[in-house]
Amino acid sequence: MTQQVAISGFGRIGRSVLRAWLERADTSEWTVTVINEPADPEAIALLTRYDSNYGRLREPVSVQEHHLQVGGHRIRLLPGLDPAAADWGGLGVDLVLDCTGLAADRAAGEAHLNAGAHRVLFSQPGTPDLDLTAVRGFNDSSIEPGNRLLSAGSCTTNCLIPLLSIVDQAVGVVRGATTTLHAAMNDQPVGDTLQGNELRRTRSALNAFMPIDTALGRGVERLMPALAGRIDCLHMRLPTTTVSAMDLTLVSERATSTDAINQALIKASEQRWRGLIGVCEDPVSSVDFSKDPHSGVVDLTQTRVIDGHLIKLICWFDNEWGFANRMVDLANDLARMNRPPAD
Repeated sequence: MTQQVAISGFGRIGRSVLRAWLERADTSEWTVTVINEPADPEAIALLTRYDSNYGRLREPVSVQEHHLQVGGHRIRLLPGLDPAAADWGGLGVDLVLDCTGLAADRAAGEAHLNAGAHRVLFSQPGTPDLDLTAVRGFNDSSIEPGNRLLSAGSCTTNCLIPLLSIVDQAVGVVRGATTTLHAAMNDQPVGDTLQGNELRRTRSALNAFMPIDTALGRGVERLMPALAGRIDCLHMRLPTTTVSAMDLTLVSERATSTDAINQALIKASEQRWRGLIGVCEDPVSSVDFSKDPHSGVVDLTQTRVIDGHLIKLICWFDNEWGFANRMVDLANDLARMNRPPAD
């Protein structure tokens, strides 16, 4: 039976999830039937049809009687974000992809469950009281049928955790630090503004690099407790619209070399992390990774090992498209888990 999915919050990630679902050939076990979004329906249709980063959608898009018609898909539009008003049960929704960017805790998830949804997958880091934060390729095999409230982590979590796992398995990680060079986001103003509770976010996103607070380090501690207190994370916003890079510095337990680290990364990209972590040896720049579905692509030309133990990596990732594809991956997993047993 095809699972019915609602997208709650139709911003950058919500729309990218819809596009990835439409474009991929492996999503036949679920269908998007509802979009929960307070914006004007005509604006929803316009931003579904056209995207400044990813171009024009191949399917025709229109609004018809409180529905978004996308090709052959008729999707109900609900004018709000309140789960209590959504009646997921009455709409037959099995899974809610919560892409609102609002609270991602048990109370927020249970509001969806109380409205009749069977499961909730948040598109942002969740609190520890959720059933699981599932990072594709790392711990997604731990998802159990009884898990109803899950988080897919974040674009940076899905990039960093595989890199730490690969290097730790190859040579052991003693400690490290990472700086994410991240594309601008819609929590930044176009021009300087007095609004905002973080002073640096009052500045224009168009003409400045700016450090932003990040909770990525806490996510690492939760997912890889053996590294608790030994990985710190910084975050810098850049005036670009998509594609980010992770600048990772690690101290290894065992002596290694640039070639050995690159070989470990190549092997990982071909085996356990295939389709999730890629590698590249071409002289590329950030624009070359727009709409790349990987969680990260390591630039092997930038790998450095100093004095046998200090490792430097650069990893590119499309912070919107790559993460949207991880949401789709997990939705696929949850849809298969909900299949009725075979006779």
